[in-house]
Amino acid sequence: MSTSTLTGLSTGTWTIDPTHTEVGFVARHLMVTKVRGRFTDVSGTVTVSDDVAASRADVTIKTASVATGTPDRDAHLVSADFFDVEAFPEMTFVSTSFDGSTLTGDLTIKGVTKSVTLDVDFGGVATDPWGNEKAAFEATGEIDRTDWGLTWNANLEKGGVLVSEKVKIAIDLQLAKQA
Repeated sequence: MSTSTLTGLSTGTWTIDPTHTEVGFVARHLMVTKVRGRFTDVSGTVTVSDDVAASRADVTIKTASVATGTPDRDAHLVSADFFDVEAFPEMTFVSTSFDGSTLTGDLTIKGVTKSVTLDVDFGGVATDPWGNEKAAFEATGEIDRTDWGLTWNANLEKGGVLVSEKVKIAIDLQLAKQA
């Protein structure tokens, strides 16, 4: 498959623009409500090849940058019960395949690496007012957090658990073309 399926996206190295990128997640709380969060410290590169299938993404996320809007929850998430940021300050994603709409890669959290597949929508390419070439993508998927050792939970009195095992991933990504 050629980059023609990604109209306007030129080959080469693109860097994640952290000020215009959000790596978000949604988990169920009390089995009925949704809790949303995001990671505010995201970096990495995407290398676009003539053959889209040969393209590569390498992403690093600082686990201490988790933000849900609730300080007590954030403190719990960075603790050993969840991300254990002292022992595991980063999580990484390294792509293994991309066909233009589906991205598969190795996600490493707390030293555990598992394959993850994300649905990708290409938003297009634009030039900012300073002449910089930018590209945008959205990616979505779902993981089972327990696959990475994120197993803390509390049983509810009437059945169910406090935090869902399934977590939805929603990424809004802006890339900047490197010279």
